[in-house]
Amino acid sequence: MTTTVTLTGTGVPHPSPGRAGAGTLVRHGDIALQFDAGRSTVLRLTEAGLRPYAITALFLTHIHSDHVVDLADLAMTRWVEQQLHMTGPLTVVCAAGHCERFARAIFEPYSDDIAVRMAHVQPVGPEIDVRPFPLPAVPTEVWRSADGSVRVESVLVHHEPVEEAVAYRVTTPDGVIVISGDTRVCTEVEDLARDCDILVHEACRSTPLRDAVAGSIFETIFEYHADSVALGGLAARAGVRHLVLTHLIPPPRVDADADAFARDVRDGGYDGPVTVGEDLVTVTLGTGA
Repeated sequence: MTTTVTLTGTGVPHPSPGRAGAGTLVRHGDIALQFDAGRSTVLRLTEAGLRPYAITALFLTHIHSDHVVDLADLAMTRWVEQQLHMTGPLTVVCAAGHCERFARAIFEPYSDDIAVRMAHVQPVGPEIDVRPFPLPAVPTEVWRSADGSVRVESVLVHHEPVEEAVAYRVTTPDGVIVISGDTRVCTEVEDLARDCDILVHEACRSTPLRDAVAGSIFETIFEYHADSVALGGLAARAGVRHLVLTHLIPPPRVDADADAFARDVRDGGYDGPVTVGEDLVTVTLGTGA
């Protein structure tokens, strides 16, 4: 059996051609775990060969809209698909607080649509199985598959002024995958990613673009994202076996732009494999990988 990691969205709030909103899919056999649900997640999942009804659980990293805006589409589409595939409500795992409240309220704007569908074709209304966990100061298990083969840990990271942002560590029989969510480069992610097989981490070219954004709103935005050069140092110290960059700021438009992200990581000291993310790029772990 193998474990696959697919980028379902590598974009940012400003739309960029070919880049959906933030999201990462981890699959191991029939277990399909989606991390975040940025714009067009449902379409990217379908292109990756996975329909919403087949998702085992959705994990949210934080409340920023570019990471949760497609939750409604995911939940409503899964509900419609129950006409053919009775897989039950969407399981949503998230930190208690902002994300929990958002998930629990997701069906309210669709109340009229839901009423019409229930009157004609849907026997019951849509549901979400929200499983909140307390914000973890140290890596803490927050989910485990029914057969025990896959488990997920989480830890609080530094995306202030967002105070409830977390990263995740997924352990399967094939290896370990860490997904940063949005964060500055921090010791929490470095410790979480120690000796992991794949680190999927957001990347912002803060150091190379420092002068270009000085005095602008982007200088402020860059301050709470992961500097691409410092990220290289984190990956090197943690012994990361493969670094996958996503949530790319600014989004690469040509090959040279993508190459610049890889150079930044090398400048930071990382000499392992680097993938500068594009939507639907897949990395495989396990037999035959």
